Amino acid sequence: MRVITVFIAMISGLAILAGYFLKGLFPVLGVVQVQLLNAAITLAGVAALAGIFNLLSVHTDKARRDKKSGVYSALLVISLLGTFFLGLFLRPGHQAMQVMVKGIILPIEAALMGILTISLLYAAIRLLRRRADVTSIVFLLTVVLILFGSATLPLVGNIPLLGDFARWWSQVWALGGMRGILIGVALGAFLTGLRVLFGADRPYGGN
Repeated sequence: MRVITVFIAMISGLAILAGYFLKGLFPVLGVVQVQLLNAAITLAGVAALAGIFNLLSVHTDKARRDKKSGVYSALLVISLLGTFFLGLFLRPGHQAMQVMVKGIILPIEAALMGILTISLLYAAIRLLRRRADVTSIVFLLTVVLILFGSATLPLVGNIPLLGDFARWWSQVWALGGMRGILIGVALGAFLTGLRVLFGADRPYGGN
């Protein structure tokens, strides 16, 4: 079975790559590529549904057994089912769904981003207390300057110079670092794909 799974993975990967580069010469490769990608998308959707059902099962069981934190699990299950059935019958473009997204989901996401910002600032302060070196000081100053440069302060508003510095830092230094990380991720994914394609790594076979 391991030989069969390796063979199927290698043939599928080579067929998709050939569809990108050789479909002009061999149109059938483009058709095979589209069919394989559609099958992969279908499998990914089925995997997402399996994950949702597993989430429902785990939290339903937790809501029945755990009396202290079971309330949160029950709220999660009720919210998930309610949103699912409303979206199924009303469709995502319905006005009620738009009100739910703009009135509940977006404010929650904004609140989570605010919590993440405060957590980052707290982590920077703790890092400075444990290891007071130049890197920690620069990290803490960067977080504070960008935080106050991007936020609208009460009774003060936006600070002009600080806001310009925050925009310059995020658009030059932070964006450059993000691009470097994305290039590294792309190279890592490329090398991992080659290893899987040539059978060096076999995650589909349990290794």
